Amino acid sequence: MKSEINMNTILSRLKEATVAQWVKGCAASVVYILFIVWVDSYWWLLLTPFFFDVFVTKLVPWDWWKRIKNKALRSIMGWVDAIVFALVAVYFIFTFLFQNYQIPTSSLEKTLLVGDFLAVSKATYGPRVPMTPLSFPLAQHTMPIIGTKSYIEKPQWEYRRLKGLRNVERNDIVVFNFPTGDTVALKQQNPDIYTLMHVYGRDRVMNDKATFGEIVYRPVDRRENYVKRCVGLPGDTFLLKDNQVYINGTAQPHFEGIQHNYFIQTDGKRLGQDFLKKLGVSYEDYQDSNDFFNRWFKYFYSKEAYLSYLIGLGLEIDLENNPTYVKFPTYYVPLTQEMHAKLSKVKGVERIVMATPYLGGEVFPLGKSREYGWNRDNFGPLYIPKKGDRLALTLDNLPVYERIISTYEHNLLEVRDSTIYINGQPATHYDVKMDYYWMLGDNRHKSADSRYWGFVPEDHIVGTPMFVWLSLDKDKGLFEGKIRWNRFFKAAGR
Repeated sequence: MKSEINMNTILSRLKEATVAQWVKGCAASVVYILFIVWVDSYWWLLLTPFFFDVFVTKLVPWDWWKRIKNKALRSIMGWVDAIVFALVAVYFIFTFLFQNYQIPTSSLEKTLLVGDFLAVSKATYGPRVPMTPLSFPLAQHTMPIIGTKSYIEKPQWEYRRLKGLRNVERNDIVVFNFPTGDTVALKQQNPDIYTLMHVYGRDRVMNDKATFGEIVYRPVDRRENYVKRCVGLPGDTFLLKDNQVYINGTAQPHFEGIQHNYFIQTDGKRLGQDFLKKLGVSYEDYQDSNDFFNRWFKYFYSKEAYLSYLIGLGLEIDLENNPTYVKFPTYYVPLTQEMHAKLSKVKGVERIVMATPYLGGEVFPLGKSREYGWNRDNFGPLYIPKKGDRLALTLDNLPVYERIISTYEHNLLEVRDSTIYINGQPATHYDVKMDYYWMLGDNRHKSADSRYWGFVPEDHIVGTPMFVWLSLDKDKGLFEGKIRWNRFFKAAGR
């Protein structure tokens, strides 16, 4: 009898439903079913009747709160209903379609500017199924204001990517999770913790909380988001020689936005921030003689080394009257080829000299790069692994690939008595499980990129920027041109 009443109720509700209800219910159900096909999880089809019921049959009193007699309580529940719906919608949109990303540093100038807000497409390469599903949708890893974690670490789902429109292509601008951001010293997050441990020692970094802060672990999809240009694809051989990129032995074209750092020395003429700003140098990248001396002298360890560097660049120095030892006004700024050409024609500019790799510090792999002869301007050749590769392992190349084996693909890697062991077994080869990519910033001498922390695994790829939807110049006031209207809806791809 009860089932008969239920069936009669269902039939009655179906007859009473308006055309608008049927249209909404059918459209929503079709979208839901297509989504299920896309994610390839067909057990979700069991929820289709409930989804249909929201719009048509309404057997479940989804809007029960609208019948509350207390107006104040009804109003509160209305807000709760709207907020919950918005959060669920944002969660799915941010997870599967696109999300916002703000450019925090100048590593991609002049392609993307500090203060650009990007709409990042996750559907282009195929969105990842959430690896840390229980998370707040509007925060990457930390809740605003209260500062707590924005996610619950368990459960952790295995990496899986849905079908996208295409694969990552060479020279794409790509947003990805920071590969060496798995462990973070909260008080010093740049450089990464592995560089800090290389410089200061593991024990000090792990135990000196006053200097480095708490040490936290972050799952793959909760790591900091980075954006760079993908210059090397899986299976490519990357080489950087005198700042020229070669892929598989072929020189790659220069993009207009590519920058390198130069010393500019004048005959006494002052080049103020406003002059260089008009040229295209951001305030963040501006350094005069004093700035350079104060920031970089520590890299030279002694006055003699510093002077030797300046002389080697061909700059005129003054040992008596100038605390920076630079005789004429000198500036250290990044320039594109176009900016270099314009500046060379400015009256009073005597020398424009590219900074040497010395200021770039040690590169990937830490502790071995100098032995390889690699630096920020000369790097490689280096093979970028692809899924299915069988890598020949030696003690010489192990530092390059050890993080792939141990961290990204979760194997126990050991070296005992000059023999490599993987999961307790002697190994001369390793079978790669994922594709890997090589990322560089267009502002080449001011970019922390693959030259410093290595490969980007495929499970770290987030998406690609579609366009700039807002651009704010942090160096200007609201009525001084802070909003860069000319960048609105500017394509942010290649």
